[in-house]
Formats: sequence, C-alpha cells, structure tokens
Amino acid sequence: MAVNSQHITGFAVGIGASALGFYLYKRNQSKVDAFLGKYGIQLSSSMDKDPQSMTLKELIMAKEELEDMIAEKEFNQKEKKKTKSTASKKAN
Repeated sequence: MAVNSQHITGFAVGIGASALGFYLYKRNQSKVDAFLGKYGIQLSSSMDKDPQSMTLKELIMAKEELEDMIAEKEFNQKEKKKTKSTASKKAN
C-alpha cells in the first residue's frame, strides 16, 4: 500500500492533537494529577523524590523542571503587570 495524502493528513492531525493534549496537560498538570489521584492513579514527579537518592540525570531533569516553573511564573507576573498598566491607562 502506497502512502498518499490521506496518510500524511492523518499523521499531521495526530501530531497536532498529541501536541495540544500535552500542552493542555502541562498547563493544568496539578489539577489533572489531583483528579487522577482521587482514583488511585499516582503520577510521580522528579520533585517527589529525595534528592540524595536521585541520579545525576534525575537531578538535572528536576533542575530544568524548576527553571521552567520559575520562568512561567515570572512571565505570568509580567503579563499581569502589563494588563494592569494597560487597563489603568485606558481608565484614565
């Protein structure tokens, strides 16, 4: 069977749907994990482990996860300040 445009379209849609699902999960990770935890599904994070027992690779991954969370919080704070300053300028 030859690969045709329908195969390519299906593959592209599948990649897009997967990316969207991953993005939405990461954006709401704590809510999703709490919901799954209610039903006995425990998803572990690198942050849940004892740092002394972690391998170097696990420590690096935990560091990157922390850096990502810090960057996201800083970005959100900057966006809130922009929104507030824009709203106050419009009010005046």
